[in-house]
Amino acid sequence: MSDLFSAAGLTEEAPRPLADRLRPETIEDVVGQDHLLGPEGPIGRMLAQGRLASLILWGPPGVGKTTIARLLAKRAGLEFEQLSAIFSGVKDLRAVFEKAEGRRATGKGTLLFVDEIHRFNRAQQDGFLPFVERGVVTLVGATTENPSFELNGALLSRTQVMVLKRLDDAALGKLLARAEAHLERPAPLTEDGRAALMAMADGDGRYFLNLVEEVFSWGRSQAIDANSLMAALQKRAPAYDKDREEHYNLISAWHKATRGSDPDAALYWFCRMLEGGEDPLFLARRMIRAASEDIGLADPTALMICNEAAAAYERLGSPEGELALAQAVIHLATAPKSNAAYAAYKAARAAARETGSLAPPSHILNAPTKMMKQLGYGAGYQYDHDAEGQFSGQNYFPDGMERQSFYQPKGAGREAPIRERLDLWAKRRAERSDD
Repeated sequence: MSDLFSAAGLTEEAPRPLADRLRPETIEDVVGQDHLLGPEGPIGRMLAQGRLASLILWGPPGVGKTTIARLLAKRAGLEFEQLSAIFSGVKDLRAVFEKAEGRRATGKGTLLFVDEIHRFNRAQQDGFLPFVERGVVTLVGATTENPSFELNGALLSRTQVMVLKRLDDAALGKLLARAEAHLERPAPLTEDGRAALMAMADGDGRYFLNLVEEVFSWGRSQAIDANSLMAALQKRAPAYDKDREEHYNLISAWHKATRGSDPDAALYWFCRMLEGGEDPLFLARRMIRAASEDIGLADPTALMICNEAAAAYERLGSPEGELALAQAVIHLATAPKSNAAYAAYKAARAAARETGSLAPPSHILNAPTKMMKQLGYGAGYQYDHDAEGQFSGQNYFPDGMERQSFYQPKGAGREAPIRERLDLWAKRRAERSDD
């Protein structure tokens, strides 16, 4: 590590954050990522075979992406070069590639670590391709964003995406034990205090060690409980970007929990998004969509309740109006479910595209003029209110188009009697066609 300090103008005795002092020295010291780094993990197998492919490390902040890249270079015997896509441009990339070419000429390799690689634009990402293909550099990119959306397909095809996990309590417990060993004293925490400290970190190891360092700095002789910690420390802000991956993951989780009739899970994801700063009116719009897509005529009041909840929020604002939205969430999750209306709509749209401009049958055409009547417009039309059971059974599809059955009620909730009526009407149509 001495080269890092000298490069920064520091000595090893200079004050450093606890997270930096406890930075792993070997791949085996990295916690929480055994699914990648262990003997059966993809990176572990590569290292065992004496090879290293170009990688994209995708995961939340504070889980070891930079550390892993540095340790991979050390294990593979490669020179480590680091760039940040936020602060680097074409000039910096060109300089790194020139140095890597020079090393290659002397038989030495280079691992180029690019932090926040998704910040490079498409043209800059394309600039990596020839150097990765020719083996001038082994590229290790780090990103918190979904590579499928943020990185070029060409770059993805030349790298392997490795998904890093947020650190669980077991991994955070190992970090706490290392901190206690390094500082040569136990953390002044009760059992519930330890659990609360881990919860505050929300899976971010770097943030967790910063919290641990803060707790040690208080110099308390008496163990600190959860309530005291909550009053003195700031919980890590939830990982939630309203226009990125987490946004789509959480709204998908909410929608599927609602469709799955789990009001508790639906409320949880609803509140997670609120805590992340999501616009409540976005949630209201998704509820209105779900009312039609997943409930439909099984409970027609769901659509009305969602619209009223949205109107209530617009009138009251936050936080009072959020209760109306929560009420709508519960109603949606507990309502009988049917996607029959949604399926019927999609099928009808497909049929409309396929049949082009077929005209309605002449007996249901309007005939406001004498000429139109002479042409047969409206001839033979039967007024359904005058028919037996208010049902004539005549054809309303275009001539030459076979009758379609788009709407298939599931039989749940209020769709049960609708199913009975449709079956009765289908029987009467069949009888009419037999006459």
